[in-house]
Amino acid sequence: MSRSIQSCLLILAMLLALPAFAGTRAIVDASKRTVNVPERVERSICSGSGCLRLLTYLQAQSTAVAVDDIESRKKTFDARPYALANPQFKSLPIFGEFRGHDNPELILTLEPQPQVIFKTYASSMGYDPVELQDKTGIPVVVLNYGNLGALRPQLYQSLRTMGEVIGKQQRAEAVIAFMEKQIDDLVQRTADIPEQQRPSVFVGGVAFKGPHGYQSTEPGYPPFSFVNAHNLAYTKGITKKELSHSDVSKEKIVEWNPDYLFLDLSTLQLGDKAGGLFELRTDPAYRTLTAVREGRVYGLLPYNWYTQNYGSILANAFFIGKQLYPERFTDVDPAAKADEIYTFLVGKPVYSDMNGIFRGMAYKPVPVN
Repeated sequence: MSRSIQSCLLILAMLLALPAFAGTRAIVDASKRTVNVPERVERSICSGSGCLRLLTYLQAQSTAVAVDDIESRKKTFDARPYALANPQFKSLPIFGEFRGHDNPELILTLEPQPQVIFKTYASSMGYDPVELQDKTGIPVVVLNYGNLGALRPQLYQSLRTMGEVIGKQQRAEAVIAFMEKQIDDLVQRTADIPEQQRPSVFVGGVAFKGPHGYQSTEPGYPPFSFVNAHNLAYTKGITKKELSHSDVSKEKIVEWNPDYLFLDLSTLQLGDKAGGLFELRTDPAYRTLTAVREGRVYGLLPYNWYTQNYGSILANAFFIGKQLYPERFTDVDPAAKADEIYTFLVGKPVYSDMNGIFRGMAYKPVPVN
């Protein structure tokens, strides 16, 4: 055998022996990186806000071999349906801090080792995904968490990417179809209501990286758009940053005097002497609002809790629709609808658990008088 043929055979043998080429496949993630992942993935970790929620939606929570430290925290309040439905997360090993602040050394001590790391919000917070992959030798797949508004396509693509990596493609498509069905139902019930007959609304107390008072809102609040309500905090030309979260002046809320007020119950974390509920009960300016005086203030399950709660957003929309247009939602029991949504997405009906945590104020008039 010639020396050139021997050299070629040796090079071929070396290439076949390399792990990067043995039993892997290429995935393009949300950061446009090509990542080589194992042909079959049975062990994973989820880094970043909401990442473990998406894994649970895909019925792949059993693949998680560790969690970030938010899962082990003991708090009076918790509004994460995926966590309430999966208490086993609390007993899993910790691989880093919440919001994507991973610890490569801890990850390398995990037994068994994850075969892939999923990562959300990689460009805005936490450990750099490329550096994390370099330090651990574990492929890192970046996902865009998206939203149920303008970034819905990005959310759906992330579900598909995660599904492709862990072999849950059919479930990913089922989740996307389920969300679209709920949104289409909401829109169709209210689409023909003339604009001048749509009630004006405002939601306050929305959490954003922690609890806030009543001035905290979401100008792009999807439940309002799904049921064609007149969201006073939304104006055309608003920036993307302002669309996701904004603090509205108290004077502006009083000037608007919305027909209906909604309270995101995450504000209760601030205690009995602070937060949106306390403000609505005690602030002289808010006391002038017609909705406060006439008892048209309603409690909603938290929009954000370790980023957006997609199941709660959909459930809130059905409750809001029933309050604004009761004749269009006669067949809807908001609590039962919430449990239908939670059962499909996270595997268990957890509405009553969350409602109990938030003092039974969800989907009811809030006692402000």
